[in-house]
Amino acid sequence: MRITVIGSGYVGLVVGACLANTGNQVVCADVDAAKVASLTEGVVPFFEPGLADLVKANLEAGRLSFTTDVEAAIRAGAIVYIAVGTPQGDDGSAELRYVEQVAQTIGLALAGGENVLVDGHKIVLTKSTVPVGTTDRVSALIAEHAKQPFVACSNPEFLKEGDAVNDFLKPDRIIIGTPDGEPGDVARRTLHELYEPFCRTRDRVQFMDVRSSELTKYAANALLATKISFMNDLANLAERVGADIEKVRGGIGADPRIGYHFLFPGTGYGGSCFPKDVKALAYTGQAYGQTLRILEAVDAVNQDQKAVLLKKVKARFGEDLTGRTFAVWGLAFKPRTDDMREAPSLVLIEGLRAAGATVKAHDPEAMDNAKRELGTEGVEYLEDHYATLDGADGLCICTEWSLFRRPDFDEIKGRLAAPIIFDGRNLYDPERTAARGFEYYAVGRGKRLD
Repeated sequence: MRITVIGSGYVGLVVGACLANTGNQVVCADVDAAKVASLTEGVVPFFEPGLADLVKANLEAGRLSFTTDVEAAIRAGAIVYIAVGTPQGDDGSAELRYVEQVAQTIGLALAGGENVLVDGHKIVLTKSTVPVGTTDRVSALIAEHAKQPFVACSNPEFLKEGDAVNDFLKPDRIIIGTPDGEPGDVARRTLHELYEPFCRTRDRVQFMDVRSSELTKYAANALLATKISFMNDLANLAERVGADIEKVRGGIGADPRIGYHFLFPGTGYGGSCFPKDVKALAYTGQAYGQTLRILEAVDAVNQDQKAVLLKKVKARFGEDLTGRTFAVWGLAFKPRTDDMREAPSLVLIEGLRAAGATVKAHDPEAMDNAKRELGTEGVEYLEDHYATLDGADGLCICTEWSLFRRPDFDEIKGRLAAPIIFDGRNLYDPERTAARGFEYYAVGRGKRLD
């Protein structure tokens, strides 16, 4: 099939590369000329395991191309994905200006001239995470100019950063919202065929109405974020009552109604999805007169939890950290990505600097992005994670990269000024770590500080 993806960021590039890899002819359009030039050379501007190889292979095979001519790209695709950003507004709502601009451009492309269609229709999919009702708005904007038939549908993405390629190629489910009538029938037939290569073992496609599809995406992320904040609340209680949250996690996770996923306590969630989507869904509730009280609490807990390591450091060393130096392992909001958006490490490092401390930091992938976010004042970025420890008053762990899971504890102890670890991801066993001569402060376990 001939496919156009508008937006060559994280979601759009994964979608385009994976669809090209199953034999489709894909054009990715973006208004950023520098990004398009880079991608045309096979250079992916962010880290996502497996994606660069996929892009390069399909570029060389001639199935994937990039352009800045958005309208021409729209004309060339029978199926057009909208995969542009929906940044968070000041009030928590999702900004839709880019989505709306694309919708207007699609309408202009359909106003005349030669267009590739399928069964006489252009199929338009909102792949970006958008509030309920956005696809209807997209359809109305296209209709203002379009002279040729089209159908606007919702096809939300469920891609985890660090495993996005695998998520697309082997999805848990494929959610598609379509309208009623003949245009919807065309979309359902065509999209089911498009996604068949990803459903070899079983049919993963779930068709539903458009608004249910849009709400499904937000509901999924909001529920996962709720599990994280719930466990962080419990972890803080576990410290107070003398319980071990990791044992509690094992106990409740064994219940098949609960399961083990997203029960890990830590320094809060970050990234491009959970923080934004929780706020956007809460905003939608307010807009429709239905306050989502649990989600508002989920967001509040998460904001507090991002400061948990800073609070532990200050409880141990005092509010004034002038002259102190701390090593920080892990900067990205999660492993296997270089994404610094809403990363808990930002709260820790900014708080340490504000209290007078300096920081030595390491991350396997995110240091360039961290420099852009934090600058270099009071922060030294080191390629060797052990080098961050030299003379430091303590080690703070913010991201659970595999590299940090089984370190040389003798090396850590020998390099630190004092053997103190603040573990925001509960990577180590408290008893073994204490037996090695460390003061060990984790989240919901280990030594209590207050």
